[in-house]
Amino acid sequence: MESAVESIKVWFRFVPREGWLPQDTEGLWAKKLGEDTAGVQNAPFLQDGVAEGDVVRYRTDSEGLHWAVERVSASGNCTIRVVPTPTGPLGRSPQAVHQRFSAFGLGGEVFSEDFPMVAFTAPAGSDFAGIKELLARGEEEGWWHYEVGCGTDAWWNA
Repeated sequence: MESAVESIKVWFRFVPREGWLPQDTEGLWAKKLGEDTAGVQNAPFLQDGVAEGDVVRYRTDSEGLHWAVERVSASGNCTIRVVPTPTGPLGRSPQAVHQRFSAFGLGGEVFSEDFPMVAFTAPAGSDFAGIKELLARGEEEGWWHYEVGCGTDAWWNA
């Protein structure tokens, strides 16, 4: 009997950015929802245009890998990536980055010890204006660099 909640890895292909990490694929955990749809369960480090909670359609190849084809529905969540500046006041500490955002209750994951980028999910309904203010302040004060991997109208208008 198959589990009612099956977790699968859905793979995304993209063109690597110059001066960025060399990967051209990223696998995200997802909850299988239907024959060819799944709900993303973690924040992407590299893939733009998708956030935790979004539903994607995928195709399964001959090797059993599930490849994303399109985003079916958006969750309203946003993906924010923060890389601490090694020479800044936080050093290379992803824990210090997490601490700065703790007031917003954001969940996030760290890419690796060698590259301590934190990928945060900012849930729909979060204090987007406050998060954006902190992101800008941290960049201005040399704490980190950041990018928005997936923003909603609510995010951009906050």
